[in-house]
Amino acid sequence: MEHHTLGQWVWFLFIGGIIGWLAGLIVKGRGFGIIGDIAVGIVGAMLGGWMARFVGISTGSSVGAFLLALVGAVVLVGLTRLIVRNV
Repeated sequence: MEHHTLGQWVWFLFIGGIIGWLAGLIVKGRGFGIIGDIAVGIVGAMLGGWMARFVGISTGSSVGAFLLALVGAVVLVGLTRLIVRNV
């Protein structure tokens, strides 16, 4: 099992927040607050990774991983706004 340092966790949360915030801007709205943005960024990163594996895309760079996470977060924000709007 891999152990992460506190600095790695802080960086992970920071990047998750940025991705969630950017996704909120791209989908033409505002963010979900800092905790919501982090959650959207993290879940979006997982969704982006899953979607990439599903269609056979792989990336070997941090920039590529960031872009995949951003795409996943944009999809997640879009779906969330679609569902919330229709409820």
